Amino acid sequence: MFGRLMPTEGKFFELFNQHAELCVKGSKEMVALMTNFDDLEIRVHAIESIEKQADTVTYNTIELLHKTFITPLDRDDIHKLITRMDDILDLLEDAAQTISLYDIREITPEAKRLAELCLGCAEKVKAAVALLHNMDNSREILALCEEIDRLESDADHVMRAAMSKLFRDEPDVRNLIKLKAIYEILETVTDRCEDVANIIEGIIVENA
Repeated sequence: MFGRLMPTEGKFFELFNQHAELCVKGSKEMVALMTNFDDLEIRVHAIESIEKQADTVTYNTIELLHKTFITPLDRDDIHKLITRMDDILDLLEDAAQTISLYDIREITPEAKRLAELCLGCAEKVKAAVALLHNMDNSREILALCEEIDRLESDADHVMRAAMSKLFRDEPDVRNLIKLKAIYEILETVTDRCEDVANIIEGIIVENA
């Protein structure tokens, strides 16, 4: 009877899925922001709102972790996974706010491409997280993690080319500094997605 009264798995996978969906929503807003500056402040506000929702999901996950006696995954893995996912939206918010605060008037094709790669990574994270409740999905999950790694590598190449072009062709030092900051934040979003993929790979190795 005592065992039946113990909190067990809780709703961890549901919370992971909620957060992953918000990562995709935030990434879509970033791509939309890069596509059309006419509604910049609306997009920035939307990303800020999504980030706050994600903070709530993260808080709820950690609170549940403290209350749950038996967890479906290693406690440290649960904590690392949700906090790394939260980093994704924190950085997207940083990018949106930086674009607004720096008063950037025109975005480059390279920045838009980086935003698209962020979205691609977020979509793969969402797909991998959705399968995580069942270790029978391990092969498909690992394939998705490989896709995230590939997209992160693509983002590295795009950023290096963008930086080279920026330092070669941009005559306005202030604009160079602004765009460099945007490139770096967006590329770091893909790094955090890769971190999530690495955590998921570790979970698969431990549990499959």
